[in-house]
Amino acid sequence: MTTHSDIPHKKPFRLTRNVWVTTITSFLTDVSSEMINNLLPLFLANVLGVSTAVIGLIEGIAEMTSSFLKAFSGWLSDKIGNRKWLAVAGYAISACAKPFFYFVTTWGGVLAIRFADRTGKGIRNSPRDALIADSTDEQHRGIAFGVHRAGDTAGAVLGIGIALLVVLATQAGSLTLSRDTFQILVLIGIIPAFLAVIALATLAKEAPRKKTSIQPMRLNWGALSPDFKFFLLIVGIFTLGNSSDAFIILRAQERGLTIADILGMLLMFNLIYAVFSSPLGALSDKIGRKRILIGGWLVYGVLYLCFALATDGMQIWLIYALYGLYYAAAEGTAKAMIADLIPSEQRGTAYGYYNALVGFMAFPASLLAGVLWQGVGSWTGFGASAPFLFGAMLALIAAGLLIVFGRKRGVAVAD
Repeated sequence: MTTHSDIPHKKPFRLTRNVWVTTITSFLTDVSSEMINNLLPLFLANVLGVSTAVIGLIEGIAEMTSSFLKAFSGWLSDKIGNRKWLAVAGYAISACAKPFFYFVTTWGGVLAIRFADRTGKGIRNSPRDALIADSTDEQHRGIAFGVHRAGDTAGAVLGIGIALLVVLATQAGSLTLSRDTFQILVLIGIIPAFLAVIALATLAKEAPRKKTSIQPMRLNWGALSPDFKFFLLIVGIFTLGNSSDAFIILRAQERGLTIADILGMLLMFNLIYAVFSSPLGALSDKIGRKRILIGGWLVYGVLYLCFALATDGMQIWLIYALYGLYYAAAEGTAKAMIADLIPSEQRGTAYGYYNALVGFMAFPASLLAGVLWQGVGSWTGFGASAPFLFGAMLALIAAGLLIVFGRKRGVAVAD
């Protein structure tokens, strides 16, 4: 006779130590970064008098710079079998770059600081993502990455909340950003940036990996699996239209929102992002990554079309708040899909290729957005709605490709 004690009990799922530590690290980093980086396009436009084309150039070069390091650092973490300390080094470089924003007086100086900051991001992202994947079983990667994104975004909420309080205290009701306000935020932001480095260095542990005959990928296109190549191709198409969110902030100001209004808008966006990241990540574990990713891209396309057609600042405010649904659906799900497609021994390199592609495409995406908006030289461009129409079009094309052709590439990509 079988008794109740003879029946095996399934242990409840618990997130691992490394998932929580990387989440805390990202939380603290975003507290620092979001109070500075979200106001950086306004600092460039309002304080330094820089055009949108130059802002696009700065954002594009900064992201493209990190893209080269993302591929190499991911491959290196596979090669040496160490994720943690590469990630720590990357976070430390970014933290050391932030204090220099206090002194910068030219757009060239901003570019140099952004270059250093993105260098740190390029070093840390792929090993960190691989560390999360290595520390989580296949059935729960969606929720693990969702929780990480939620923690990251919760940090953004706090960072933007602090920035809003500072703006209300120093220049409430102002339509333009002042240098003094920006400098105060830089000083505050330094503290959580260094706390993030300390947290990862002291609390994270290298995840054990099974010894197999599988070797790290070579750093060439031919070494990638066909399914992974196909996925990268579609991501590249989408990302070409996914210009820096700096242009949404500039669009909000162009439609009449004050600095405080813009920070409130960013706060609501990140709240929605944080609330829905974990549930949508968990949902991708149940119904498939592709369905969630396609849904996120379709939401993006519709909202970008709305950005283009918006006639006043409040419309931009509401649209950007809903924009958090795209991030919640797509960011963590895409990374969980990569872990499904690639074995553990090659994930660092795979995340390197993915992060590199997204970063590399950010350069033409942001530069093109700036030129479409304001033109370059004697050409005046198509106006503020143009980059958003372009982004909506490419998002819908990418979603369509994943729907139509994903079925032909095997179950891993299709589901």
